[in-house]
Amino acid sequence: MLFSGLFHPSFWELVGITLVLTHITIVGVTVYLHRCQAHRALDLGPLPSHFFRVWLWMTTGMVTKEWAAIHRKHHAKCETVEDPHSPQILGINKVLWTGVLLYVKESRNKETMERYGHGTPDDWMERKVFSVHEKKGVVLMALIDIACFGIVPGLLVWGIQMIWIPFWAAGVINGLGHFWGYRNFQAKDASTNLLPWGILIGGEELHNNHHAYATSAKLSNRWFEFDIGWMYIRLFEMLGQARVKNVAPAVRLDRSKTECDLITLQAVITHRYDVLAKYARDVAEHTHQELESLRQRLGVQAAGASAMARALHVEESQLDAGEREAIGALLDHSTALRTVYQMRQELVTIWTRTNATREQLLRQLQDWCARAEQSDIAGLQRFSQRLRCYV
Repeated sequence: MLFSGLFHPSFWELVGITLVLTHITIVGVTVYLHRCQAHRALDLGPLPSHFFRVWLWMTTGMVTKEWAAIHRKHHAKCETVEDPHSPQILGINKVLWTGVLLYVKESRNKETMERYGHGTPDDWMERKVFSVHEKKGVVLMALIDIACFGIVPGLLVWGIQMIWIPFWAAGVINGLGHFWGYRNFQAKDASTNLLPWGILIGGEELHNNHHAYATSAKLSNRWFEFDIGWMYIRLFEMLGQARVKNVAPAVRLDRSKTECDLITLQAVITHRYDVLAKYARDVAEHTHQELESLRQRLGVQAAGASAMARALHVEESQLDAGEREAIGALLDHSTALRTVYQMRQELVTIWTRTNATREQLLRQLQDWCARAEQSDIAGLQRFSQRLRCYV
């Protein structure tokens, strides 16, 4: 019985069972470890919390405190040398294929655990079982798989369970999620959204949305984005086993507004990542035309044009010395590019000036809009008119 297993599923039935088992693990990671423990976006009831702790102990061997601490540090130090797994620093291949090793390395950093691991479970089960016997959990899972399906099928199922999170979460999300994809928001890091991996990664593929609003329990933002993790959270809510604490604020526009007021100011600050994304979109055509004109007149190199385009999507601090030099040369030859570039920098100061009063920031925003609409750049004018409508 041990060698043949208690159950005898066909090949495709075994594939389906494996996908269900790995999916439960994904739900545990995204709902329990990520949104509940690391970001406190929701509170989970005791039943799902204890189930996910036991299940993740058996399918990943990960300790809640370690996972939460490493992820919080990733947000705090994103795209810097202190980021535990940034492909912008370490390279995409290293993070994609050896992300789990980076996780293990950081889990041994006592300073990371002490600084970022607060507020995670610290009961008897955590201290006496999960934290000190993490390897025994995965061994138990192997024995269960073998008992259910036989030695060879059971070990195959177990092996896929063991590599599922290291590949999809530690590799794909931490790697490709900061390297390739589309962006809804101009967050300060390189985070991106990936499609169409929703069911396999539980909504975690909407990584740019998450970095823009890290404490949101819901990761989807646009109509075509599907966050299956949010579906499970709503289900837990219906069962009385979850309480959502935060969701990303929805952008609202009042097309009848023509003046910037304190409500506009607050909305612009709240939706700053959306504001920057729309700015880059609205001035993109004019910027491209100006760069093409400079290329024909002055022979501007592709590297300079690429640096200027990148400057519309990232913080100035993320540009390297070569990019800044190339941009400086372009600005010396183009009043239009200088306007687009400087207006973006001035826009950012509206939510980064910590020593200004609300009235001062409002006057700055009003002056910004007036100058944008007085410019001869159609995209800048269109953006300013939309900016006034934020509520």
